[in-house]
Amino acid sequence: MAGQRISRRQWVEPTPAEIPGPLADLVGGHELIAQYLARKGITSVAEAQGFLSTEMYRPASPDDLPDIDRAVDRLGRAIGDCERILIWGDFDVDGQTSTALLYSALQRRGARVSYHVPNRFSEGHGIHLPTFKRHLDGGVDLLLTCDTGVTANDAVDYAASRGVDTIITDHHALPETLPAAVAVVNPRRLSDGHPLLELPGVGVAYKLIEALYGGDDSDFLLDLVALGIVSDVMVQVDDTRYLLQQGLKRLRENRRLGVKAILERAEIPAAELNEGHIGFAIAPRLNALGRLDDANPAVELLTTADWGRARILANTLEGLNRRRKFLSNQVYESALAQIEAQPWLLDYAALVLSHADWHSGVIGIVASRLVEEFGMPAVLIATPDEVGRGSARSVAGVDLTGALTAVSDTLIRHGGHSMAAGLSLPADKIFQFRRALSRVVRAQAGDTPITPSLAIDGFLDLADISLELTADIERLAPFGNGNPPLTLATRNLKVASRKGLGRRGEHLQVEVEDAQGRRQRVIWWRGARAELPKGRFDLAYTVRASVHKGEREALVEWLDYRLLEAASVDLQAGERTYELLDQRQSADPLVDLARARERYPAALTWSEVEQVDGAVNRLGLKAAETLIVWTIPPSAEIWAAALATVNPERLILFGTRPSRETTGTFLARLAALVKYAVNQRDGTAALDALAAALGERERSIQDGLQVLRAMGKLDYRVGAAGDYRLELADKAPSDPLKTLQKRLSLLMRETRAYRNYWQTMKIQE
Repeated sequence: MAGQRISRRQWVEPTPAEIPGPLADLVGGHELIAQYLARKGITSVAEAQGFLSTEMYRPASPDDLPDIDRAVDRLGRAIGDCERILIWGDFDVDGQTSTALLYSALQRRGARVSYHVPNRFSEGHGIHLPTFKRHLDGGVDLLLTCDTGVTANDAVDYAASRGVDTIITDHHALPETLPAAVAVVNPRRLSDGHPLLELPGVGVAYKLIEALYGGDDSDFLLDLVALGIVSDVMVQVDDTRYLLQQGLKRLRENRRLGVKAILERAEIPAAELNEGHIGFAIAPRLNALGRLDDANPAVELLTTADWGRARILANTLEGLNRRRKFLSNQVYESALAQIEAQPWLLDYAALVLSHADWHSGVIGIVASRLVEEFGMPAVLIATPDEVGRGSARSVAGVDLTGALTAVSDTLIRHGGHSMAAGLSLPADKIFQFRRALSRVVRAQAGDTPITPSLAIDGFLDLADISLELTADIERLAPFGNGNPPLTLATRNLKVASRKGLGRRGEHLQVEVEDAQGRRQRVIWWRGARAELPKGRFDLAYTVRASVHKGEREALVEWLDYRLLEAASVDLQAGERTYELLDQRQSADPLVDLARARERYPAALTWSEVEQVDGAVNRLGLKAAETLIVWTIPPSAEIWAAALATVNPERLILFGTRPSRETTGTFLARLAALVKYAVNQRDGTAALDALAAALGERERSIQDGLQVLRAMGKLDYRVGAAGDYRLELADKAPSDPLKTLQKRLSLLMRETRAYRNYWQTMKIQE
């Protein structure tokens, strides 16, 4: 892609550590393992035993946590007196699991307990006072927070004014003044180096229940703790690592019905579950609720004893996760298109992009991906109306909180921490914001480009890579923040061959060759847009056990490379991208569609506007081997996002056009959907759902709604998530009507032009 930067990291070669004899004897196996432990400061037998074996680790007492005794005493009285306890959680996975843990644990003790997880868009993080007041009006005697509350001074004071006590369990940074709660249980109040310091919100909640239970069995909650630790990317040290190890064991027993239902849909064998499955399969599904909808059903899923209900809720998650994937891919492809069209955007010290069609619930995911790809801070801003809502992600060396504070005159509000933040600003100030933020970031980082480091744990020959080595490395798991997988390297390689993985080229399968002619298969995830090294190079990678073509192997995963010499390398792209069955000129599309679906019964059919049995719109797309495209997509970004979401090996193209693509027909159909939303859905409509229903771009839907409002037929307001609150109206037309109609007509013309192009464009085989 034009303008793309290939991020290169500064390699830090391993310094040999002195290995005490007893440690070497205890660890055994490959020398890498003992070296890794020693460089982490683990040199005694006792420390190594505690790190490698949960049986040898001695967890800290929950009594070490400040205010834990007061919290236990107040909870005990509430349970004994049948007081009404309200748990207030948060909408990310740590908050969901914390809420589920407290709810199920207190129910088991006979407590009178309910819970509330706030909505990301209408309430935001923390205790939303208007919602809290409604709960108090319904009857609450004790407020118990989890993964939130340490800065909720106003809410705690208001609760006290209503005669309601508060217990706070949280793990976030402490404010200057703690809330006046009965207890503030937060590991950040402990001294540096304490083994409980890095607990997530769910870990703090678990320690509270452990203390409340007083030695009775609380192990049934450990699976929830593991989910929260990995999902919140906590530093895996001391008790946090111990709880994760124990929680993974519990997860593999597959006792919790909600998790069992998720694993069933994700096709993950419970017995093989590891931290990677949590981070890349379970957490995204749970997070999809909080990003796109209401996260409260996640607590029900994680606590239900009804298998049928668990499967229904897991199916809901699956649908939302498919929608999240599509929307994320749409934003990502749109962002890359902007950069390709305007490569000067990369000349700024921070990458700031915006678009009216982006869903604010997924822009943070894409911002993280762009940081990884371009090696610079990224801010993505959704601008469905006059207020832009953004998510920012940073790189080491750039403090986002400080940077945003320095440019706060361009913002409405902002919040977060040094590496991730949220913000809102007037949509017409994005240019000024980009310039101001870039100046601040450049001042923080200096003129020298930020070069992240890559610590190498050891150099190996290709001949050393084996399943035996992966088994040895696995003793150091679980891996994650604070305990990253071993980064290994091999010197003096060259690229022997390459081909796209999955046939659409998002990933690469590269064969590398050493000086002795030995070859090794290496996977470069999302490597298609990067250039392979030309000439000889050193390769940095991780290695783990995997299954390839039915055989277990040591899977090598590409991390980085450094060139030794430049040379000309001409490699073929390998297998074709798709197996293509082109029916765009079919004389009888319905007959040919029936034949295609009979031949490929597992095929996914994508159709919008046209009613085709069993077909899905863009928000229902999911991974499939065969994709049948019945109607023509309305834009290049939507087409690219669909391919990225489905990742098909086989494409069957029909490409029928939606009938009567006139502006008048479009407005009539949009008005009918608006009327349905008002009469059947309390006037709430999501922009992406309206666009999918009409087979149009979201920008066209936005302009269409503006036209209907200018015609006097509609009133609406835009919610924080970009959803619309619609009301029918009967007013005289307003002055901007003709201008808006002309703009909508131009958008419709663009869509028709793209569909004309798509009907004859060459699809890569």
